[in-house]
Amino acid sequence: MTRELNLNDIQGNITRAYGRYSFPFARYIFFHFPSPAAGRDFLDIVRKQVTTAAYWPTKKDKPLCTTNVALTFPGMLALQLPVRTLQAMPDEFIEGMKARAFLLGDRDQTETEEDALKEDWDKNWDPIWQKSREPGTLGFGKDDVHVLVTLNAQLAPGTSDQPNDALEERTQWLLDAATQTGVTHIKGIGAKGDQDYQEASTVFDKIGKLNLPTAKEHFGFTDGIGNPVFEGQLHDDIIDQAVIGRGKLMGDGWQPLATGEFILGHPDESQELPPVANPPEFTHNGTFFAFRKLHENVGSFHEVVEEEATRYASVMQVSHEEAVETLRAKMCGRWSDGVPLSKVPTYPEWVAFGEKMGFHGDGVDPIDGYRKNLAYIASPEARDFRYADDMSGFKCPAGAHMRRMNTRDYLDPMNKNGVDQKTGKPEENPDATSALNKRRRILRRGLPYGAPAYEHKDDDTEQGVIMIIMGASLFRQFEFVQQQWIQYGLDFHQGNNTCPMLGNHDHHKRHTIPSDPKSGKPPYVMSKLKTFVECRGGDYFFVPSLTALRMMAMGIVDPT
Repeated sequence: MTRELNLNDIQGNITRAYGRYSFPFARYIFFHFPSPAAGRDFLDIVRKQVTTAAYWPTKKDKPLCTTNVALTFPGMLALQLPVRTLQAMPDEFIEGMKARAFLLGDRDQTETEEDALKEDWDKNWDPIWQKSREPGTLGFGKDDVHVLVTLNAQLAPGTSDQPNDALEERTQWLLDAATQTGVTHIKGIGAKGDQDYQEASTVFDKIGKLNLPTAKEHFGFTDGIGNPVFEGQLHDDIIDQAVIGRGKLMGDGWQPLATGEFILGHPDESQELPPVANPPEFTHNGTFFAFRKLHENVGSFHEVVEEEATRYASVMQVSHEEAVETLRAKMCGRWSDGVPLSKVPTYPEWVAFGEKMGFHGDGVDPIDGYRKNLAYIASPEARDFRYADDMSGFKCPAGAHMRRMNTRDYLDPMNKNGVDQKTGKPEENPDATSALNKRRRILRRGLPYGAPAYEHKDDDTEQGVIMIIMGASLFRQFEFVQQQWIQYGLDFHQGNNTCPMLGNHDHHKRHTIPSDPKSGKPPYVMSKLKTFVECRGGDYFFVPSLTALRMMAMGIVDPT
């Protein structure tokens, strides 16, 4: 029996990654409160349509369009919440993402703060984020983003790539609510600032004769497979399967993570209730997230992989096609169809596995292969693996993107990195656990943005991922992973080598791919990496419970 939660008080985007629940479209709309009264009136209207975490008994009970709300610290300041409540919010949330750009690697870490300001370091951010939280405004800037309303919509009936009418209807309802209450709709989305709101959707691809939603991002990798599962999130009858590969790996197998890692007011993995702002019911059942718009330089990515693959094919004496697929997998940690390297480590094994599973191969119907692949990535088979049996990274490189984002049992201090002298096989720690990883897990929400997979993309076209990274502690979870595991490599014995996918490669351009000595082939070092993913702006948000939304709307937040 897992922990029971008041799901009617928790916002639904905390417990659900909507894209996995058949909501392939999203729209992120930003507002500014010109006065406390206007802000309270706006929240009072919007809160009545907020989608909660309550279970949907049947598919017919799913809303056509979900609605969820989050506020920045300036937004809470604009509502004139009590000083005692505001002061007790986490420092990183108060400062905001822009002020934390140096430690996040979003600006050049070799420059001083003064140099960065002189050079207008955020010039590539969307205008909305350049103007929000301008230095010297102390949270009272006229262009500050105060509240974000996220909408997620199902497909229109009878279509495979169009949103239903509810998305447009809910958008207009929101804009009407803003006009009615005097709240300002903040625009300035996109490189040119010519978009009224941030659109997002799963990446559609032409499969057979249909344009269908995929689980891929714009580099072509299957994404979002290992989102954490925590206590109270799912029904008891499905959690035993859902937790495999998505919870914490302990001595007796996979277990759900503690609720308090993701929702405030509940015990976390240290069995503590972290300090919260008063009154306790204000933060109870809420959480925080980092909203990050991550632009993908698709042209540079394919250019680098192609150039490296030419050299790799020559060194390893394999075909160019095998070289391309292998390098991509060794950078990510999964093959492009979501099959993990830790279970299927070589190209010939991957091809054979795909044919066996019916994903691809001669005679495979594209639609049938698509459906079988979706079923596979939703199954425990795609998630149930470990790293303690591959400390040398012969199967999955230690510096690969996936090993950095979720270290699983890799950091167990009892792990061994040698070779058994009798068998010649790597030494193992069969009892390794994820104890040093379970406090760094993050919930990934959000969706890609940009054109379908079959349209042209280069570095200058608009495509990437809207990352909504949730956790009870922005500092301990998101910021730690972003700084220590993405932008540094010490925990993975990679020195200064950053994540090959998300890392900044202005100064460190290498990714090491070990090779099992038994293969007779040398290790390979990718040495021409470029920065493939760039931040285009964002901020830190608080996701209030339904109770807290009502308190703010009524103006009765009492910290005494």
